[in-house]
Amino acid sequence: MGFTDFLTDAGLGLLNNWLVTRSYITGYNASQADVACFKALKSAPDADKYPHAARWYKHIATYEDEFSSLSGDATKPYTVYGPTEAEVTLNPAKAPATAADDDDDVDLFGSDDEEEDAEAVRIREERLAAYREKKAAKPKIAAKSIVTMDVKPWDDETDMGELESSVRSIEKDGLVWGASKLVPLGFGIKKLQINLVVEDEKISLDELQEEIQEFEDYVQSTDIAAMQKL
Repeated sequence: MGFTDFLTDAGLGLLNNWLVTRSYITGYNASQADVACFKALKSAPDADKYPHAARWYKHIATYEDEFSSLSGDATKPYTVYGPTEAEVTLNPAKAPATAADDDDDVDLFGSDDEEEDAEAVRIREERLAAYREKKAAKPKIAAKSIVTMDVKPWDDETDMGELESSVRSIEKDGLVWGASKLVPLGFGIKKLQINLVVEDEKISLDELQEEIQEFEDYVQSTDIAAMQKL
């Protein structure tokens, strides 16, 4: 298999597609495969038309003084495997390519059908877009807390039934009242201890306490006895 002709738009397009998900022609470091491809180009690819190839070319240019020391054998072909497991052979011995080498040109992706490679790129991009859309649409789980609140009456003559009814009459989005009980304080006075679940972004406990304390006929004060995240 011959060396891909990067002097044509088709060749540059294939090179650009090859580098969409790669930093180097093969492997994870600059090698003689990159040197061969770099030398096959007479100038940097157009960044508007071939952004990935242009990015690669600019990066490999920083190694120009080290080309001879990069890993690999510049006289031997390199075999790599693309996204479709198609074998690709780069023959550095034929670089730089010229128009006279057309008969020896080979698809960088190891395929003679350029439309097939474009289709593979299109499918990958569609799948990535669908994944991002699905991830963005995933509903966010609201952070919630379970709270135990103490509500203290004025004295032992306070109607605790009315006090609790007043407290539970407060309805808000993100607020759910739970079980309650009366806890002795001394001298015949009992406090209401009530559980509630709140959505943290919707309910301010300070504001809720202030609202409960507006039932001045029954409520002397409120305290948060306990709180934990769900």
